[in-house]
Order: sequence, then structure tokens, then C-alpha cells
Amino acid sequence: MKIEYDSKHDLMNIEFLPGEPIVDSLEVNGVVIDYGKDGKIVSIEILDASERTQKDPLGKLDFSVIRDAVAV
Repeated sequence: MKIEYDSKHDLMNIEFLPGEPIVDSLEVNGVVIDYGKDGKIVSIEILDASERTQKDPLGKLDFSVIRDAVAV
């Protein structure tokens, strides 16, 4: 997963499947969801991100990964 913020264009992009071709997109209230051919979400783009989140969208980034323990 890759998270990018373009301050010049005020766009935030969260990419789940890098390199996957986008075959369909749906925009809902300034949030664009891009889908691959199998219906999986490839990426989510937030337009006017600083207006929809906070002034510095990545300023309070707190990333945690929680995985279930796998029995061996």
C-alpha cells in the first residue's frame, strides 16, 4: 500500500494494488474509487484533501498494522 499527498493539487491517493490497470471509477462527494477488472479496489483518491480532512492531511499520520496470529 502506498499513500501519497500532492500539496500542489491538494490530492491524496491511497494505492492498494500498484500496477493494476483501472477499468472503472466511481466518484462520490469528491472521493474517487478506482476498480480493477476483477472488481477489487485499486486506489482511492481524495479531491481537495485538505478541505475534507485537515489542513495538512499527512501531518498526523499514524499507521498501525494489526495481524491475527497464525497457528503453527
